Amino acid sequence: MRLANPRLRNRSRLARRSQNNPGQYFVEKLAEGVGLIAGAFYPRPVIVRFSDFKTNEYAGLLGGKQFEPSEENPMIGFRGASRYYDRRYRDGFALECRAIKHLREQVGLTNIKVMIPFCRSPEEGEKVLAEMKSHGLVRGEQGLEVYVMCELPSNVLRAEEFARIFDGFSIGSNDLTQMVLGVDRDSSVVSHLFDERDPAVLKMLHMAIEGAKKSGRPIGICGQAPSDFPEISQLLVNEGISSISVTPDSVIKTIHVVSAAEKARSENSSSPQGIRL
Repeated sequence: MRLANPRLRNRSRLARRSQNNPGQYFVEKLAEGVGLIAGAFYPRPVIVRFSDFKTNEYAGLLGGKQFEPSEENPMIGFRGASRYYDRRYRDGFALECRAIKHLREQVGLTNIKVMIPFCRSPEEGEKVLAEMKSHGLVRGEQGLEVYVMCELPSNVLRAEEFARIFDGFSIGSNDLTQMVLGVDRDSSVVSHLFDERDPAVLKMLHMAIEGAKKSGRPIGICGQAPSDFPEISQLLVNEGISSISVTPDSVIKTIHVVSAAEKARSENSSSPQGIRL
């Protein structure tokens, strides 16, 4: 599609003037960034989440407004998994898959796992897996594991069904909180109502971990909650979560909290579980 605005066309032309193949340029830059991290941690596993920009965020990019639909609430709109098999973004997802395929098969970074964000149902998950397969990424081939974000009530309530088609879960506490409480975290009007410590959210965390464990799948958390609230880290350890992701400035504090919680847990259990940070 040709950009309608001549000024945007000129800016776009300048941005890719040195690139004969913009698609290949995207693949190379994405592979460079992901490969830097995956290579640094090899052979330990590195989970790479596919893109989860929202329509308003894409629209803010150069020329994006011409291609993105206008939504009243992008937070619960055309984002995550729903984009990957849709004709409006399918080609973009193909480039993401090419970058991962290159790193795993050509560079040898087989420690890379991929993760699907904002997947509303197992049926949608099947569509994404089929789309990945069409681009040469097949779950189970060469040890490829595919995780799914657990950030919607449907992910929690249908955990056993998601576990049949995915290899693990990662709780997104930010989105899960906004979905459980019905609070748009982009809205300054109701932002004061956003609280990961709400009993309903804590119950969802318990149910998510319980569902994953029942299905024999690992489950971690990559939201903001463990970094902000040590009591949530302690709760997650007590529930038996597999791994906890925190911001750099919270690592030392969280290590102490997790260590103390694991010690207390081991004293009350004959089979203590170590948590990855």
